[in-house]
Amino acid sequence: MASDFTDLQATPGSDADLSNVVQAAAHIARSVESVVEGKPEVVRLALIVLFAQGHLLLEDVPGVGKTTLAKTLARTLDCSVRRIQFTPDLLPSDVTGVSIFNQLTHQFEFRPGAVFANIVLGDEINRASPKTQSALLECMEEQQVTVDGTTYHLAAPFIVIATQNPIDMEGTYPLPEAQRDRFMARISMGYPDREAEMAMLDGHAAHKPIDAITPVADATQVASLIQAVNRVHVSPAIRQYAVDISHATRQHRDIRLGASPRATLHVIRAAKAAAALSARDYVLPDDVQELAAPVLAHRLILTADAQIGGRTPAAIIAEILQRTPVSR
Repeated sequence: MASDFTDLQATPGSDADLSNVVQAAAHIARSVESVVEGKPEVVRLALIVLFAQGHLLLEDVPGVGKTTLAKTLARTLDCSVRRIQFTPDLLPSDVTGVSIFNQLTHQFEFRPGAVFANIVLGDEINRASPKTQSALLECMEEQQVTVDGTTYHLAAPFIVIATQNPIDMEGTYPLPEAQRDRFMARISMGYPDREAEMAMLDGHAAHKPIDAITPVADATQVASLIQAVNRVHVSPAIRQYAVDISHATRQHRDIRLGASPRATLHVIRAAKAAAALSARDYVLPDDVQELAAPVLAHRLILTADAQIGGRTPAAIIAEILQRTPVSR
């Protein structure tokens, strides 16, 4: 483990909590950006989700670095990591686990599935059937798995980082609404600019930079930093602002399904993490506005007329932010 992170253990209630979060984010971001070129805003959003104890959905066309970002972020943390390659023939038991009869003991033994890890990388999650995708619902929300009537708890911290291709790609299935609602944020990687793509050709042509990544934090330290983020103050006015935004999505004429109460909670949790990364122990309206689109857009279902008219959830959220005043 990198020695420059050994002093970042957070003491509950200490004044150094926020500085620990900032230092941790800087160390992790530096490692990730050494592999993922030219995407600092994407890396920042990924760290916000990590410290807010949420789940991250990376969506974009093939080949832009979704899986690379997920694998690199996992390698920076010294904790258990499992990868699931979602395919059409993947079964729910491959994800959660299965009970197998032991002929020697004449008892059923539980064989844990791939979700029993601190970080679960779900590659191309929308290439599996909706039945298999739904196997993640319980573990993502309640951090537990129930098999044959027995509940097994997952270790903390627990985060699912999933990648998916756009739904118009061949061989993809749409994620169920309940599945999308469990992801705290959706990030679109986008194509790199010319300079970043040139740097990628220089750095990735002869070797793989991800092989040189070493952990800079472990699971205990991450859990401690998450607790520090949880102590960031959110005023009643900010909470009311987040509720007003969610209510506006439910009443908008172009939206058939608006933001859920879980989405409102995720906005606040993500805003607290964003404030902590900015070395603040309180949330500003700017934090909510920055994260409204990544946290809410993938949950909204537009009306048929809005889709025909070319409207997008991100554009509607921007419109709602302009019209929603901040409570005082």
